[in-house]
Amino acid sequence: MRQKKRSLALLVGLLGVVILAASCHKKAVAPPPPPPPPPAPAAKPTVNLTAVPSTIESGQSVTLSWTSENATSLDLQPDIGAVQSSGSTSVSPTESTTYTLTATGPGGTATSTARVTVTAPPPPPPPQAPPAVSEETLFEQNIKDAFFDFNKSDIRPDAQQALTADADFLKEHPSINFTIEGHCDDRGSEEYNLGLGDRRANAAKNFLVNLGVAASRISTISYGKDRPFCTENTEACWQKNRRAHLVMGGK
Repeated sequence: MRQKKRSLALLVGLLGVVILAASCHKKAVAPPPPPPPPPAPAAKPTVNLTAVPSTIESGQSVTLSWTSENATSLDLQPDIGAVQSSGSTSVSPTESTTYTLTATGPGGTATSTARVTVTAPPPPPPPQAPPAVSEETLFEQNIKDAFFDFNKSDIRPDAQQALTADADFLKEHPSINFTIEGHCDDRGSEEYNLGLGDRRANAAKNFLVNLGVAASRISTISYGKDRPFCTENTEACWQKNRRAHLVMGGK
């Protein structure tokens, strides 16, 4: 009986050795590969907007310029809309405005702003005062001579009109003193023409005094035929010499 139990134990032992040896000869199993790393996040867009010049007067223009990266669309406001990834445009705002450029891409959005300040144009310079005109210049521009008929010293109608306009000017400029010269054509003696020139000068003076010009402002002198305005021996030329000629200065 004991012999039988030993044989059974020996058999079990041998069976265990066989099983152990068989297990040692089995191929080792490789571990599973690690999972792939997660994808990198998309880059966030960047954008830059500038306005040159940033301050203008109403009616002037500004250049908006921009650049961007990692953007699939850009929108420039106000009033412009979709634009390329980089570029420039000219605008003429009528009031101060903040321009905003929005960039959109897989990584999100980004914005950039540029402020344009619009100022009112300066007021125009005040009109320059006209240069002062001297009384002498005004006298020369406004005073007219009185002309006479041959061998006459009475004030004819055209001379009355001229002297009336003279009186209006002289009353507006009371500080002006003046001299009335009596002139004649070259026919007749020197003595006779001096007397005729004197009568013509005083006739013109009396006419002005009657119109309100102070006599104290008026001097008279006769040149007769000594200072002719025209030297031709024609009626037209003689007519130019028969005059009462007013010049500034005197008393």
